[in-house]
Amino acid sequence: MHNLFKEEVAKRGLKGEVRANTAGCLNACTMGPSVVVYPEGVWYTVKTPEDAIEIIERHLTNGEIVKRLQMPED
Repeated sequence: MHNLFKEEVAKRGLKGEVRANTAGCLNACTMGPSVVVYPEGVWYTVKTPEDAIEIIERHLTNGEIVKRLQMPED
């Protein structure tokens, strides 16, 4: 998933604006693969490559939170 994020960010010309870092499970291991978008602090569960691309297209490119992929706050 990390490589996909890096490739898609580069493909969209967002390199330098967006950084895809690796991390552990961020204390949300039971939720599956996770992505956090800063500075907003929006947490997502990313189970498929399509989920990752949707986050990149909708959130990173258009500033729209993808509610269906957003982790519950508690």
